[in-house]
Amino acid sequence: MMAQYGSRVQTQTDGVMVIGEAVWRVPPERAEFLIEITASALTAAQALHDNQLKSAQVAQAVAPLGVQQADLQTISLNVYNLYRPVGALAGYGGLPTIGAGGFPAYGAGAAPVPAEIQSAAYHARNILRVNVRDPRRLGEIVDVVARAGAVIAGSLSIGVSDEASARRHALEAAGKDARSKAEALAVSTGKQVDHAVAIAEDIVASNGVYAALRSVVPFAFGAGTPEVAGELEYYARVSASFRLK
Repeated sequence: MMAQYGSRVQTQTDGVMVIGEAVWRVPPERAEFLIEITASALTAAQALHDNQLKSAQVAQAVAPLGVQQADLQTISLNVYNLYRPVGALAGYGGLPTIGAGGFPAYGAGAAPVPAEIQSAAYHARNILRVNVRDPRRLGEIVDVVARAGAVIAGSLSIGVSDEASARRHALEAAGKDARSKAEALAVSTGKQVDHAVAIAEDIVASNGVYAALRSVVPFAFGAGTPEVAGELEYYARVSASFRLK
């Protein structure tokens, strides 16, 4: 006679799991980029003065394009100097650097500058953030800034004034897409969708991330709606589980 083992009762709830996706496209409302302005002189005071003059020239050059003085924000201002041996000829190559501000190159602590070494020049470097109110004029502003003597530092950045709202719209659209997919699957099995029992944000990406993902795995993300040049894309994906009735 076989031993009787305790039976296990398993309850299974009818349901469906789906992935909802959506892309919310909006035109950019703002842009920003960094510029570097440098000036050199025999004294620190003169280097700073010349740097201020160059910064003022840049501000004056971009003013007709809608960039106001408040749109130019200094985020870093540094002064450093180089040293050279006494009697070294300035016309031959670069000057040997002893260290910015007279400090040794390997951080061993401050040391007196030998008598045979003298200061060659002071350099003032100003890093500014340029806020562009009209992204359509971004290219013009970059050209004018470069012609005024500044150097573009880093990449250009564009965005919207209320990014949280754009992400929320994408997330809501992805949730609606999940519900629509669940209803289609339910109909195919002769059932109806009841309330959601679980839903979770999978990914919310912006500023070209969706386009990059789509180019890598086009079969997973689909071709999507052809994007308009200059638009920002906010891509959202959610995982949802619905009961069936």
